[in-house]
Amino acid sequence: MFIHQRWLESRLEISDDIFEEGDDYVTLLPEFFDNLWQPDPYFLNSKIAGLGSPYIEQTSLIRHKTEKEKKNFHLKKTLKIATLTHKFTSVTLYKNKTVRYAARMHAIIACQMEFQLYPMDIQVCPIYIESFSSNNQKVKLRWSDSGVTLNPELKLLQYNLGQPLELEESDGYMPEKVGNFSRLTVYFRFERQIGHHLIQTFAPSSLVVMLSWFSFWLGLDAIPGRVTLLVTCMLTLVTMFTGLRADIPPVAYVKALDLWMAGCMVSVFAALAEFVVVKVLDVQYQYQVNKVPKTLPMRLSNMEKGQCATVASWEGGAVRSRKATQTPTTPGQTSLQGNGGPPKPARRQSLLSVAWTDDTTGVEKIMWREIDKVSRAVFPILFFVFVLLYWPILLMKSS
Repeated sequence: MFIHQRWLESRLEISDDIFEEGDDYVTLLPEFFDNLWQPDPYFLNSKIAGLGSPYIEQTSLIRHKTEKEKKNFHLKKTLKIATLTHKFTSVTLYKNKTVRYAARMHAIIACQMEFQLYPMDIQVCPIYIESFSSNNQKVKLRWSDSGVTLNPELKLLQYNLGQPLELEESDGYMPEKVGNFSRLTVYFRFERQIGHHLIQTFAPSSLVVMLSWFSFWLGLDAIPGRVTLLVTCMLTLVTMFTGLRADIPPVAYVKALDLWMAGCMVSVFAALAEFVVVKVLDVQYQYQVNKVPKTLPMRLSNMEKGQCATVASWEGGAVRSRKATQTPTTPGQTSLQGNGGPPKPARRQSLLSVAWTDDTTGVEKIMWREIDKVSRAVFPILFFVFVLLYWPILLMKSS
């Protein structure tokens, strides 16, 4: 940045001989400027500030103190210190006793950032300028008419530097210095560019979620392919979002990117859970079908003649035998009862829980296949509803 300061020094006695003919100002040498009174503004929230080039490197030698470390005679340590030279400064003195100071400076400013809407967050970062030793009764800071201007060619990689800038002039009490001090504040508005995250985050994660839906079209005869597809999608999302979390500092609250990550991972995990459910239902269905005998171990002719001591019947897919007793009812009729009880209808409750027959078409329907058919429509619909809720709310909050 270029800093320009201007103040009126009424205590100066200026001779006209120092000005060239036709000029009303003169550029002072650094040694003359050191003899003038100077304001002492500084950046209140700066971490590193200096004039000229950002850093110079200085090498120092440190002697090891312990006897064990004497073999390593010297240790080189590189220190980075801010330069404080007048190489990139200019001081101009006018005939009306106005002093104008200009300098090219660099500064690293601390900014308290909020990441609730990341990666569509907007950061407002202030710079506080304050006099260090002179309170507001001695030094009053004011913005010039031009205020703060930005280079129109300035381009940032992740942010758009929003306009307009907000300038403030205030007086604040400083408990460290025990007094009221004049303060200037400029607010910079940084809008994060979403294009990078659309290409690197949202589009790939959406494609991975859509890829997991292909498992619903794979039958249970392709178990290795179906499991591999779903597990690979889950691991891809975990790896992708682990790398994204390394780009921002860890925070204790939930970010908008965390919600997107949770929605994608829940969708893929639900597809994996659906596969487990249909596999369990298929195993139960195969067990129920194979358990029902194809031929009953009995001879109906012997039953009709009454020559059989037991009657074989099956209920719920299980075969069991009961004693047959003749109970007279009407003349010329006999009935067979097991253990003296009335005859009971056959039951197929367990089989009906995993398969049934359509009354209209007469086609047998298997539950796990029906679940797969329903999942082909339900999973995409739920994910698209999540997307339709996520983006409008995020855009509305960020605006």
